[in-house]
This record gives sequence, C-alpha cells and structure tokens, in this order.
Amino acid sequence: MEEVAAKSPEPQAVEDTRRPGVRAQPESAVPELPEIPEHRGYRLKNRLLGPPLVTEQLATERLGKPTALAVLSSDCISSSAYATEEILTVLVPVVGVAAFSLVIPVTLAVIVVLFFVTLSYREVVTVYTKAGGSYVVARENFGPKFAQVAAVSLLIDYTLTVAVSVAAGVAALTSAFSILTPYAVWISIGFVLIIAYGNLRGIREAGRLFAVPTYLFITSIGVVILVGSVRKVLGKLPVHSIYIHGAFTPGHPGSGLLLGASLFIVLRAFASGGSALTGVEAISNGVSIFRPPEARNARRTLVVMSLILGSLVLGLSVMSSFTHATPFISGSPTVISQIARDVLGSGWLGDTVYFVVQMSTMLVLVLAANTSFTGFPLLASFAAADSYLPRQLMRRGHRLVFSTTIWILTAVAIVLLVATRAEVSSLIPLYAIGVFTGFTIAGAGMAKYHHTHREPQWRRRLVINSSAAVLAFVVDVIFAVTKFSQGAWVVLLVGPLGVILLLRFHRQYAEEEEELAQGALRASEAPILRRHISLILVDRLDLATARTIQYARSMAPDEIRAVHFLLDSRVARELEDDWGRLGLSGLPLDIVECPDRRLARAALELAAQAASDGETEVNVLLPRRIYSSALRRLLHDRTADRIAEALGEVEHVSATIVPYRVGRRSASRRRQVSQQQARTERAAAQERDERASQLRSLTEVVSPLTEGTVPISTIQWRKRARVAGRVTSVRVQPRAGVPSLECTLADDTGQLLLVFPGRRRVPGIEPGSRLVAEGMVGGRGRQFAMLNPFYELVSAAEPQQG
Repeated sequence: MEEVAAKSPEPQAVEDTRRPGVRAQPESAVPELPEIPEHRGYRLKNRLLGPPLVTEQLATERLGKPTALAVLSSDCISSSAYATEEILTVLVPVVGVAAFSLVIPVTLAVIVVLFFVTLSYREVVTVYTKAGGSYVVARENFGPKFAQVAAVSLLIDYTLTVAVSVAAGVAALTSAFSILTPYAVWISIGFVLIIAYGNLRGIREAGRLFAVPTYLFITSIGVVILVGSVRKVLGKLPVHSIYIHGAFTPGHPGSGLLLGASLFIVLRAFASGGSALTGVEAISNGVSIFRPPEARNARRTLVVMSLILGSLVLGLSVMSSFTHATPFISGSPTVISQIARDVLGSGWLGDTVYFVVQMSTMLVLVLAANTSFTGFPLLASFAAADSYLPRQLMRRGHRLVFSTTIWILTAVAIVLLVATRAEVSSLIPLYAIGVFTGFTIAGAGMAKYHHTHREPQWRRRLVINSSAAVLAFVVDVIFAVTKFSQGAWVVLLVGPLGVILLLRFHRQYAEEEEELAQGALRASEAPILRRHISLILVDRLDLATARTIQYARSMAPDEIRAVHFLLDSRVARELEDDWGRLGLSGLPLDIVECPDRRLARAALELAAQAASDGETEVNVLLPRRIYSSALRRLLHDRTADRIAEALGEVEHVSATIVPYRVGRRSASRRRQVSQQQARTERAAAQERDERASQLRSLTEVVSPLTEGTVPISTIQWRKRARVAGRVTSVRVQPRAGVPSLECTLADDTGQLLLVFPGRRRVPGIEPGSRLVAEGMVGGRGRQFAMLNPFYELVSAAEPQQG
C-alpha cells in the first residue's frame, strides 16, 4: 500500500477568494444541489439493467486453472459438437458409406493443425501476459496498419461465432425435441437476445456459470465415447443404414486412396473440419485473468484445452465411423445426437443420459456464444483507441460494458441467423477464414518477434511459430478455394473492404488531429478582440427566446441585437408588435431580408459582416426548443444545428445554442408534480444508498489507514480534522499567475476542497484515487477547504478504458 505525505510548515485556513485578505466562514460543507428528476428513459434503463456501476468495480477476478479452463475454453471445446458433422456433410453426398472410412484420416489432419497452433499460442502467452491475441501480436510486431487485417478477421470471427454456436445449440435442442424444429430461427434469436441482455447488465463470466455446462459436456461426451468403444469391442454397437429420409442422399464409393473422392472434396472436408479450432486463441486473449504466474498457468491450461478438444473430436469421428451416423439436410437430428442415441440405447437410463448429453451440448454451445460478447467489444475498443474505429466504441456504458458494440454484434448475428435459417452448414463456409487468418498473423508475428529479440532458444521458437503460420495460411487458402462458391466469397470481399474502411477511419482521424493541433497554443493565447457583440436569432417571441435574451445579457457584451430573417411578412409584423407590446423596445430588433430562404447562408453573411473589421468577436445565440416525446421532435426541424454548423466557417464567430425544454410548465405536469417529486426523492435516495454501499464496500479493504477519520459533514471551521474519501475531480486553477492544484475529496456525507499551491500535479492524486487528508479547515468561496494538507494515498485510481 502506497503512502505519501505532502508536508507544509503549518496547514492554514484558506482565504475567501471573493474578498482577498478577508477570512469568511463558508455557509456549508456541501452546497445544496437542486433535485433534478431523471428522464423516463434513464429510469427505464435502471429498471431493466440495474443501477449504474462505478468504474472501480471493473477489476477482474483472478481465476485458477480449472475455472479459467471452463471460462475460456467453452468456445473451443464446444466446436467438437459440430466438427465431425461438417466433415461428413461434405463426404457423404459424394462417396456415401466410404465417408466413414475417410472421416478419421481427415480428423487426424485437423488435429495435426491443432497441435502446431497450440504450440504457436504457447509462445504468444509466454510473451504477451496481458492481452496476446493476434491483433496485439500484429500491432506490436508489424505495426498498427497491418494489425487491422487481424482486427477485421477477428471481428468477423466473433460475429460468426455467435451465429454458429447458437445455431448448433438450437440444433442440439431440436434433436432432443423435434417438435421445436420449425421454430429453430426464433429460438436462436431468443438465445442471442438473452445473451445480449445479460451482457448489457454487466454479467461477468462467472466461473461457476461456465464450469458446470463445460465440464458436464466434457464428461457426458466422454461417457458416450467410452461406452461406445466398449460396446464396439463386445460387438453390441448398432450400425444403421445411411439411406434415411431427410438425410443427405449418399454418393457412391469408389476405389483408390481417396475411395472415389477427389482431392478437392477431401480438402473441402478438411477445411470444414477445421472449424473445430475456433476459440483456440481465447486463452491468449485472457492471460491476465489467471492467478500468478499467469504465463505458466495459461500455457498449461492451453495444452489441457487442446488435448480435450482433440480427444473429443477424434472420439466422435471414430464413433460416427462405427455407427454410420449421417448428417441431415435440416441439421436436425445432429450427428452427435444420433451417436448418443445409438450408443446409449433406449430405456430409462439411456434416455436420461441422452437428454443430459443434448442439454449439456446446447448449454455449452450457447455459453460459447457469450465469449464473443466479451471479445468483440474489447477488440473494437482496442481498434478505436488506435483510431481505426469510431472512438465512441471505447466508451463503457451504464453497467461498465461496451453497450454500443454489444448492440452491433447482436444485430449482425440475428441477421446472419435469419439469412441462413439458423443452419450450421450454411454458416460454416463463412466461418473459418477469419479464424485461420488470425492464426496465420499470430504465428508470423511471433516468428518476427523471435527473430528480432533472439531470446534463449529463439531458433526453436522461430521454427514453431513459422510452421504454425505456414500451416494456418495453407488451410486458409484451402478454405478460400474449396468453399468459395458456398459463401467464402462473402468473407473474401468483406474482409479487404473492412480493412480499407478502418484505414480510412484512421486517416480521417489523423487529418483532423493535425488540423486541430496546428496553432492551438497561439490561438488560445491570442489577444482578446476589442469589441464583443451578441446576435440573437429570433423566429418568434416565446419563453425559449426570452431565456436566450436573458443569457445574452448575462454575458455583458458591448452590443446585443435581435435578428429576425424575413420569410413571411405577416409573421414579421406580429413579431414587431409583440416586441413593442412586451416592453422590449430597449433591445434592437433587426428584420433582415432573406429572399432565397437560405437561413444558414443569411446568418453566415450577417455574422461575417459584423466581424469584418477584425476587432469584433461575434457570438450568435440560437434558441433551441427541446421536445421530450418522439412525436414532438418529429413535428419540428433542427434549424439551429444547421445554422451553428455554417457559422463555424468564419473566424471570430461562434455559435451558442441555448436549450429550453418545452412542456416543463404544462398543466398536467403541475397536477403531477407532488407525486413526481416523491418518486424522484425515493429513487434518488435509493440510488444514493446503492452508490454509498458500493463505495463502502470498496473502502472496507483499506480500513487501517482510515482509522481516526471523521465524516466530512462533521468538520468545523478553523478546526483541525482528519478525513478520508475519494477524489471526484481535479483542477489546476491559476491564482495570481501561480498554478494551484485543487481536488474535491468526497465521502458518503459531503465533500471538501484540498488545495496544493504552486503545483500543477501531485503524483497519485487523480479522479478515482482514495486519500486520507489532515489539516486545518478553512474556506474557499462557499465550500470548506484545506490548504496544503498532510495526505496519505490509500489506493490509486483504476485505469479508465473508454
């Protein structure tokens, strides 16, 4: 725990800045704020998603290897549920029963690729112990521009993972309950919305939530493989015909090494089986959640995950070759469902275990989709932080999640499910290209890392990563060629376009930053112009206009003029009459002709003329009426915004929009004001209690330093006090030409100003950090303050991510 003491010869009371040299006791420690009712949308959000979370609750729980395996491997291990079926979907229609002889060699080829990819990612997690996905590896070794290839590939992969996993999970459900088959698409959409809702609430990847379905799936499939092997040895494992209504029409086997299949077909089957490798990179993206030593624990968990995946895929392929489980055109019943039914047989015990297999398969597949709801927003925030995606994607929302990207992922996944009718075989051709592109980039990036840094055993590691990169690239090419006509062309088109778009975003941001940075210091230090005039644009005289006039007067400019652009002579005459009738004759009202009805252009010319002498700063004030309901907003235009945008073209001309909410004085609101205030007070009290509870829970862990402190609300003028709280704001306030750091320290009861004269920055003092401060209580303005207090830094602020 870090402790810092800022020493002062003698802590002093702070002078009242309104009257230098005169000490004045502040009226209260906390200025009373008016109760501002929350709008209806925010109250609804609180009901649906829960109260907002504070940033300090973003800290990630460290996990042991068994729990981390369940959390990070559900995507990878669950892919074993459909990998064998995808191989057979390619082979059965071509070579018929010979497909069950080819499925095992093809599966072994997939496992060889898995072996090299696993070795490659072991090197990744050794070097990158925080976040080591292919995006970070590419960015650190090839630069941020090349990293966008990995970004686009992974974004496509994450999106398709949601669609494929949910579709496969629903197929497992409809295999057990065939009556649900016609509703597969709607069930899939429902699962996606449920997962999205859970993530919008900020539900974390709790270990227990993932552990039960993941380990239940591994155990149940292991039981099926074991029982099936025993029954095969005993000669009691049934083999059924491949000529089944609803299944793919079998082809005719041939002779030769490939049993009548062409090399192209075998390669296509191999590419389809490569979908089993999706999710292998998940551990490299989550190294930071492991308990120390993170890298070693991550490597071991990665090896265990790959062994489990390889065993399940190979075991299910062997079982399919024994039972001749045949894929169906509709995708239901699934191959894994047929294997489980053939192996377990009928009877109460067989039926019970069969339903356990199907339900565990469904659960692990649906939970695998949740991995993308964590990875997709995080990757998008990385790219946004590098200025390759809109920076809005960096912002965490109400419950500390990236809400915008969650909605985007949800919408795209639903579109894919609807377009493909939630059929896994229709989604797979779009799937693995992004996966293996990521594998290729990660392997190549690590190869470059080893060649550059030449750490111990670098040659062996260089061979491992280079081999994995070459092998993944070959698989990528095979997939692109063999699956091109089945939908891979979409990814091959969208991928490069996505990279071009991200590079265009970055160029746009760079150009804007360069433009805004040039001359910024010179502009901020430029001398103030001699004159300042305010122009109020008036279309009619009402409360919004009156509020704008009041605001203009508060700025005390040299001149105030109201301007009305003449579009309708009758309206202009009525405005002139109202202007005189209401006693506004002291404020000039100019009626300006606008023959072409281009209001933005007319305002621009008027402002330019007023500022043409080079000695006048012009501020154009635009009343804006804000309407609460969507219908009201639809009935009114946004003229003020268009005018404000146009005025930005002229030097020394600024536009200020003065908002006024329409409806605040309505009769219905007056009738309901007492009830609304009561509800608001209850909701505000509840939210304050929840925030206080959150803050108390966060400060309990640092209680030793807070002993002897008093609540801020109890401190007294010119009395020494020791208080503890959280820094809510920091300001550098120049006074008499000398910088002065001021920070607001708050606890559950009030807030206090801490002043550090002559300093622009104090290490550790920033919004979110926790302090214990001790000194003489004085005042600054209407607020209690301590000048140059002794302080102890209890805990640093959590780093902000968006």
